[in-house]
Amino acid sequence: MVKSRPVSQLAITEISDPEELARSRVQHERSDRNWTWFNEHIDDMYAAFPGKCICVSEGEVFAADTSLEATAMAKAAHPNDDGRFIFRIPRERAIRIYAH
Repeated sequence: MVKSRPVSQLAITEISDPEELARSRVQHERSDRNWTWFNEHIDDMYAAFPGKCICVSEGEVFAADTSLEATAMAKAAHPNDDGRFIFRIPRERAIRIYAH
């Protein structure tokens, strides 16, 4: 007997509203700033927060055991930053190869 899987549907919508595009650009710029800050401080993050989940927002790092906790701290400190991101710092720094 062959089990069938439900078929997923994907809808792609082109956004052309100038206001929505402007909001998206601003969010992308915030995200880029946070990512640039993270890359400039990555060695410090690995040394200070092994095994922790961090959320970077407005050039500030928030570390916790879970992504929900780190994100909640970042949102409380910087509620208007919609360019924040989360990242899990490995316990040990090592070369990792991911393959499928």
